[in-house]
Amino acid sequence: MRWLSGWLLAGGLLAGQAAWAIGPVPVSLYRVPLPPVPGLLDGADPIVVDRNAAIVLGKALFWDRNVGSDGQACASCHFHAGADSRVKNQLNPGRNSRHASGASFEPLAEGGGGPNHVLAPADFPLHQFADPDDHTSAVVFSSDDVVGSAGSFGGGFLSATPFGGGSDRCTRSVDPLFNVAGVGVRQTTPRNAPTVINAVFNHRNFWDGRANNLFNGSSQWGERDPAAGVWVKTGARNVEKQRLHLVNSSLASQALAPPTDMLEMSCGGRRWPDIGRKLLARQPLQNQQVHAGDSVLGPWSLSSAALPKNGLNTTYKALVVKAFAARFWAYAGIGPFGAPKAGGMPYNQMEANFAMFFALAIQLYESTLVSDQSPFDLSPIDSNMKPTWSNIREATPAQTQAKIASLKNGVELFVSHHCNLCHTGPNFSLAAVAANAALLAPVPGASFGPPETPISFGPNAFGPFGAAAKAGINRYGNSVTRDTNIQQLPKLMDVGFANNGAADPEADPGLGGYDAFGKPLAYAAQYLQYLLGNPAGIADPGIDGIRACDFISPLAYNFTLSNPNYFLPGDGLIADGSREGALRNQNCLNPITAYIPSPAAALANLGGPKTAIATAGAFKVPTLRNVELTGPYMHNGGMATLEQVVEFYGRHGNFTSDSLHFHLAGFSALTNPAANLTDMVNFLKALTDERVRYQQAPFDHPQLAVAHGHAGGEAAVGRGNALGPALAQDEFLLIPAVGAAGLSQPLAPFLADPAAADR
Repeated sequence: MRWLSGWLLAGGLLAGQAAWAIGPVPVSLYRVPLPPVPGLLDGADPIVVDRNAAIVLGKALFWDRNVGSDGQACASCHFHAGADSRVKNQLNPGRNSRHASGASFEPLAEGGGGPNHVLAPADFPLHQFADPDDHTSAVVFSSDDVVGSAGSFGGGFLSATPFGGGSDRCTRSVDPLFNVAGVGVRQTTPRNAPTVINAVFNHRNFWDGRANNLFNGSSQWGERDPAAGVWVKTGARNVEKQRLHLVNSSLASQALAPPTDMLEMSCGGRRWPDIGRKLLARQPLQNQQVHAGDSVLGPWSLSSAALPKNGLNTTYKALVVKAFAARFWAYAGIGPFGAPKAGGMPYNQMEANFAMFFALAIQLYESTLVSDQSPFDLSPIDSNMKPTWSNIREATPAQTQAKIASLKNGVELFVSHHCNLCHTGPNFSLAAVAANAALLAPVPGASFGPPETPISFGPNAFGPFGAAAKAGINRYGNSVTRDTNIQQLPKLMDVGFANNGAADPEADPGLGGYDAFGKPLAYAAQYLQYLLGNPAGIADPGIDGIRACDFISPLAYNFTLSNPNYFLPGDGLIADGSREGALRNQNCLNPITAYIPSPAAALANLGGPKTAIATAGAFKVPTLRNVELTGPYMHNGGMATLEQVVEFYGRHGNFTSDSLHFHLAGFSALTNPAANLTDMVNFLKALTDERVRYQQAPFDHPQLAVAHGHAGGEAAVGRGNALGPALAQDEFLLIPAVGAAGLSQPLAPFLADPAAADR
C-alpha cells in the first residue's frame, strides 16, 4: 500500500514513474534565497533599521564570552565549522532518558568515561555490533551516555556588574553528578551540538524542533508562550507590551534558550533583562582580540594589522541604538518593566527588550553563514540533473578521472539508497520547509544552482516529473506528512524529522517530547487535534492549513477500497479545506486523496492505525553540508567518523521501534563492495565549502578561549577555580582571531584536530 498513492488512478503519471520512484536528486545551494521574514527589515515600520549594524551586534554577541555567567559564549559550542570539536569533558549520562541508566555515567567501550574523560577513537561508536555491517549480529557494547557540549558550572544567579569582569556573582556548589572525586566540573548538554552554518534554512531549530518558527520577541516558544512580548513606546509617556509575530525566525527563537540555561551558559534564575544590564554599557568583546581584517567587525576593531587588540570601538548600547527602531529602546521612564529578583534599580526599556535585540541580531548574523560554494554546488549538471564534476582537479589526469568516477557513484548510492528522501533540497534536509517550498513554486525567470547550468524554480527543481513529491514536499510547504514506518504502516509524521534508529527512543523522546507548557512539540500531534475538531489542541499557526493530498501515504481515499489503514467513504469523509471554506485540492497527484475524516470519524478511530503518529525518538534531519568537519554525529554524538555513519545506515540502524522510518530498510550494499563506502564518503566530503574549511569570510571570527575540560583526568582534577575553591581549574583551547582571508591551516575532522587532541 505504500506506493498506492503514487499511481492509483494516475495513468497520466506513468511516463514519469521511474524518475518519481527514485525521488528528488541532490541540488545546489548556490543562489538559493533565504526564507523571508516580513516586518524585520522591510515594510513601513521595520524592527531593524540598520541591517549592517545588527549583524555587527549579532556577531559580537555570538562570540562574546561575557554573555555567559562563567565565560561561555554561544560560539563555545559552535566554533568549529559551526559545531563543537572538543574531546575533553564532553559526556552527559543521557539525562533525557527514561531508563535509570540516564541518571549515572557508564564506562565506555574501552573502560573510561564520565566527567573530564578525553574522548578517543576507541570510544566510538557508542553502540557496537560484532559485525558493523549486520544489525542482527550480537551487540558487543552499548551506552546511552551522550557526547554533548561542556557548558556552565551552574549555580544560583545573584547579580552581574555592568562594567568589568566576565563572570556573574552566583551561589556555586559541586553538582552531585558532574564532579571528579568531589570537585565540581562543568556540566554538559544531553545532546550533541549541531552546526549553525546553514541553520537559517531550518523551519524549526534544536534537535527536537522546540525553537519555534515564529519568534515572539522574548522566548523560544512562539505562540505557545502566553506571557511573551516586547515593550513598545507608543507615546512620549506611554509604553505597552505587544506580542511579536515574526515568521521564519527560528534562529531568533533558538538564540534565547542557551544564555539562560544552567547546563549551557548561565547560573540558574538569570533573566534576559539581567543579561542586558550586564552587557549594554560594555565594550563588545572587551577581553577578546578582533582581527583588523574581520569581514564584519574589522571596521569597528581596535586592532591594526601590526598590533592585535581586544574589543570594538563602541558599546553594545550604541549598536542597539543604531540597529533597532527607537520605539523599542527610547522610552525614558522606568517602572513597568520589573526589577532584579535580588532587588536594585528597576529595568529600563532597553534592558527589558534585550532578549529581542539579542535574538534578532544573532539571527541576522547567522543568516550570513551560508556555505553554498562547495565542489558539489559549483559543478555543472547534466540533463538528468546529476553533477558532472567537471570542476574537480586532482594531481594527475588519472587521479582526476578516478575521483570523478567515485563522486558519480557516490551520488548514485545516495539516491538509490533513499538518503535523498530525508536529506532533500539544497540544504540536504527536509527541515528546510519554507526554502524547499519556495524553489518548487514556479517563478518566471527565477533560477538557482551552478552558474553554467542554472535550475529553474518550479515543480521539477529537485528532479524531473515532480520528483520532490516522493519526499512529501511541494510548493505548498506542508509541515506534516503521512509516511510509513519500518513495518510499512502509515503514520503521521513531522516533515523534516525522522527516527533513524540511532538510539533507543526511550533514551530521548526527541520530537515526541513536550514544551514548557505541557503541549506536544510535534506538529503531527497537533494535526490530529485539528482532525478531531479541537482547536484548543493546536499550539502553532498553520496546522489548520495542512494539505492532506500531499502526504506521501494518503490519509483518506474517496474511493471504494478495503484497507484498515486509511479513512474511506464509509468512515465519513469531508473535503479537505471545507471547514475553512477553501478546498485544498489544487495540483494534487490524486484528487481522490484530498479528503480528511470528519471529526466524528477521527474520534471513532482515535488510537487505531488510521490516526497513528510516529514522533517518538524522531529528530530534526540535519544538513549534510560540511559534514566531514562537524562530527561527532547524530543527536547523541554516538558516531565519530563518516565511515561509521555509512556503516550504521548500511546495517539498517541500531534500534528498531514502531516510529522507525521506513526508508531505513532501503539501505543495502552500502559497504559491499568496500569501494561503495569510499565513494559515499567522497561525495559527502564534496559538500564541504572550502571557505568553511579555512575559516574565510563569512566564517571568520574573533578570538575565543573555549573551556576544554579541567586540569587533571578522570580520577582527579585540580581544584581552586577562581569561581570557587570547590570547582576544578579550567583548561582552554585558544581559538585565534581570524580575518576575512582565513587561515592557511584547515579545520580537521573530529578526533583528527591537533588543537583539540589534548592527550
